[in-house]
Amino acid sequence: MFKSLIVAPCAALYLLLAPVATAAETIVIKFAHVVAEDTPKGKGALLFQKLVRERLGGTVEVEVYPNSSLVGDADEMQALLDNKVQMLAPSLSKFAEYSPKLEVFDLPFLFDDEAAVARFQKREMSRELLRSMADRGIYGLAYWNNGLKQLTANQPLRNPADAAGLAFRIQPSPVLEAQFAAVDAKAVRIPFMDVAKAMQSGTVQGTEGPWSNIRGQSAGTKQTYVTETNHGVLNYMLVTNAKFWTSIPFAVRSELDNILLEVTQTVNAEAASINQRERERILASGSSTLVTLTPEQRQAWRDKMQPVWKSFEAHIGTDVMRAALTVNRR
Repeated sequence: MFKSLIVAPCAALYLLLAPVATAAETIVIKFAHVVAEDTPKGKGALLFQKLVRERLGGTVEVEVYPNSSLVGDADEMQALLDNKVQMLAPSLSKFAEYSPKLEVFDLPFLFDDEAAVARFQKREMSRELLRSMADRGIYGLAYWNNGLKQLTANQPLRNPADAAGLAFRIQPSPVLEAQFAAVDAKAVRIPFMDVAKAMQSGTVQGTEGPWSNIRGQSAGTKQTYVTETNHGVLNYMLVTNAKFWTSIPFAVRSELDNILLEVTQTVNAEAASINQRERERILASGSSTLVTLTPEQRQAWRDKMQPVWKSFEAHIGTDVMRAALTVNRR
């Protein structure tokens, strides 16, 4: 009887303390990305880290790993699925194998401008696309914009024929391969961290990307010409491991959602200004010459690449493409 009197209070004390111990465990979110910290994505990751520390300090900790310092371009998706990292913001091109509908963002000359992209992202269709990979273990949280893409090369590109025979670095995307095939160029899939080396070795003679990435991948100092085509968009989807995200207590997850909404608004508002600043820096350095297209030259590029739309319409879905086209003001 004496023994039972001791055991009972101890058991009750354990039941009282156990939930406290569990609640005290810090949730760690490893946020890995492949670009520099002063890019739109890099700044967004650091802002997320800062706001989480201020509002959920002790409950959630965000560790940021820029410049492929934790996991590289080629391995980041598998690392997310294995829960070795809990948050990524890959370009939308990375998701083709998980959700073909997301290839709509890679179609050349589909969106008139960044405002059209923003309008599309507010549509119900875009919200559906965020959740389109949930059954594959990938949960979309937000779209982070990085701006319109330009072409860089070691020779001026004024007309589509100027690109013939050149090799361009691309992200893994069948749409982007078809885009360059349409102008008789070759597309080479190369991780972002290896772009500068590939340009130096001559593996590729050109790249595509927004101004902030051109500087980040050192294209501005390795290649002579930047053609301002605005031919596509390079945007990211902020994603997490679906099982990890749903394991977070609801109240904490709700606060993280609120923080991400705030960060996303900041990232997307600043992306245009960051790209404008990087454009000015690259051109002021004197290492690159800007090629400005006439309306007729830009239309020639558009006409040459637009057949790619038809090639991928069945794959992406007519409903998705129609929703994207309705946001333009042509």
